[in-house]
Amino acid sequence: MKIHKILNNNVIVTLGNKGQERIITGRGIGFKKKEGDLVDQALIEKQFSLINKEIIPRFTELLSEIPLEVITVSEIIINRAKTELNQKLQESIYITLTDHIHFAIERHKQGFNIPNGFLWEIKKLYANEFKIGEFALDVIKQRLNIQLPEDEAGFITFHIINAQLNDTMSNIVAMTKIIREILNIVKYYFKFEYDEESLTYQRFITHLKFFSHRILNDNFTTTHDPALWDMIKQNYQQAYLCTKRIDLHLINQYGHALTEDESLYLTIHIERLRNELQNIAQTA
Repeated sequence: MKIHKILNNNVIVTLGNKGQERIITGRGIGFKKKEGDLVDQALIEKQFSLINKEIIPRFTELLSEIPLEVITVSEIIINRAKTELNQKLQESIYITLTDHIHFAIERHKQGFNIPNGFLWEIKKLYANEFKIGEFALDVIKQRLNIQLPEDEAGFITFHIINAQLNDTMSNIVAMTKIIREILNIVKYYFKFEYDEESLTYQRFITHLKFFSHRILNDNFTTTHDPALWDMIKQNYQQAYLCTKRIDLHLINQYGHALTEDESLYLTIHIERLRNELQNIAQTA
């Protein structure tokens, strides 16, 4: 395997059998080397073979600018997220998260930490992703000896969600706001407190996450079944009326009226929550 490009002392680029670029990191792997030299296999620490060719130039540029220790930390966090969430993440996270962590560290060294106004919502609405954010702070502390504030765990959580949904960061923030608003409507309509540990609640949060994502991206498909919708309205009347209230809110705040498919699935999730909490109240 020969060196195709040298980005810095710790990062080089090689070419695969089909001409695809492979980015290799390792301490000193590019030191006193030139293009065409053989790669010292013993120095290889990480290899990146990105499928998305559009992000390769930006990623290679980033690797040439950021310390190897930060790159390693970022990859540890990304691998943990893939394992714990059991989801494929967009390759762009290698750029966005690595860049964010590097910038956050530099800001912190200068005594400039940015407060996260959505930290409470992030903890409540994206509990599994936030655990990765907390893990990230631990890894940064252990490997870089830098203790970032808890607000940064929230920002890292946003990057993970962004990589799940392939959306913009501003949309992720807007999604969080929509989810919070819908949860409050349901909560005050039925006058109950959520059991945030219940599977039903977690399923509702997951549904709202993808639901709000579709609202912000105008991405909807219709599989309307009139008979099923009529049955849902008849049998789940209170949940349906709550859904109508959500519909009115979304029209007023976002100019988005629920489709019948959206209303149907929201009503089903709300009914499950209502039943579960009602049963808990009756047995208490």
